[in-house]
Amino acid sequence: MQKFLKIKKFCHKVGPSQNLINICKNTIKEIKEAGTYKSEKSITSPQSVEIEVNGRKMLNFCANNYLGLSDNKILIEEAKKAMDSRGFGMSSVRFICGTQDIHKKLEQSVSKFHGTEDAILYSSCFDANAGLFEALLSEKDSIISDTLNHASIIDGIRLCKAKRLRYKHLDLNDLEDQLKQAEESRIKLIVTDGVFSMDGDIAPLDKIVNIAQKYDANIMIDESHSSGFLGKTGRGTPELFGVEKHIDIINSTLGKALGGGSGGYTTGRKEIIELLRQKSRPYLFSNSLVPAICAASIKVFEILSNSLDLVQKLQDNTTLFRTEMKRLGFTILGSPECPIVPVLLKEERLANEFGEEMTNEGIYVVGFSYPVVPKGQARIRVQISAAHTTEQIKNAVRTFEKIGKKKNVI
Repeated sequence: MQKFLKIKKFCHKVGPSQNLINICKNTIKEIKEAGTYKSEKSITSPQSVEIEVNGRKMLNFCANNYLGLSDNKILIEEAKKAMDSRGFGMSSVRFICGTQDIHKKLEQSVSKFHGTEDAILYSSCFDANAGLFEALLSEKDSIISDTLNHASIIDGIRLCKAKRLRYKHLDLNDLEDQLKQAEESRIKLIVTDGVFSMDGDIAPLDKIVNIAQKYDANIMIDESHSSGFLGKTGRGTPELFGVEKHIDIINSTLGKALGGGSGGYTTGRKEIIELLRQKSRPYLFSNSLVPAICAASIKVFEILSNSLDLVQKLQDNTTLFRTEMKRLGFTILGSPECPIVPVLLKEERLANEFGEEMTNEGIYVVGFSYPVVPKGQARIRVQISAAHTTEQIKNAVRTFEKIGKKKNVI
């Protein structure tokens, strides 16, 4: 008993180590001093082009809500009906008792939309990227990846044993050089974002396909920022370049243009999807998508297959905003057809202050700085929606002009 009391007294005196806490405190202090600290604001309304933040209404220009479907009444009703008929959650993974009929129907909707053979659902596109490479590739294979690919792609690649090669962003000559280094590999997989979310530029898939065929390589693309709205009918980057039949694997999300909920998927050749069902760890060890998301997402694909109105409206809004911002003299990045419109400001503190002042004027945008983007490349990333009216876009442009002149940016 006496020995126990001594141990208890010693533990009470020493307590837990403070090293971790002190390191966290110092790191947070450094982030704040660098002007890159990220604050979160609470939205007290549905996600829409008009939102309420801290009791104040403002126009939202920083959501991935490209088609304006996040608060769509039809989708909300579909989700409610699914909760009544299929319940709230699945409490299981797919291969045990986590598969309902609507999971299979959604996978069929995905593959039909993309013109592929099969599809597999994940909790997020991050999980789809995390579960892809390890399941398909071994040390006999090579991955050739764009240097600016999304963090989830990078993390997924790290999990597998394949040889890792990177090519300079959108540099096709460097892509060929890297493929030459991988010539002896069993599988050569070129990996790229379709649309790069921080820069708004688009991978030239037609040229990448030509190079892939030259070196007998396969192609995987992440379409998170293009599915549903890019291309003539919203089928994404492959449709934009007319190479739909030449892409082996497409990963994308249900959490952006396609309703804005959660969930991701991989779609492509049926043999690839079948192998992922057997080996992909995020699929095997994560709960199934909730029924409400499945039902609403099925309706999204139905809406997009029946009308191109939202796709056309988004393209018109994108052209208007990009044209007006360039006229004012702002440095605008990205491809002309892309609704991701980075306004380059370079300096980290300037970008964060600019974003705060825009928000104070009722235009909700956020400054992006390191480590989200490279040092010296800070920006405001504006995201256009089909739900924005012409006047709302012009209002945002006027506010950019006001703050831009105040900050001596234009």
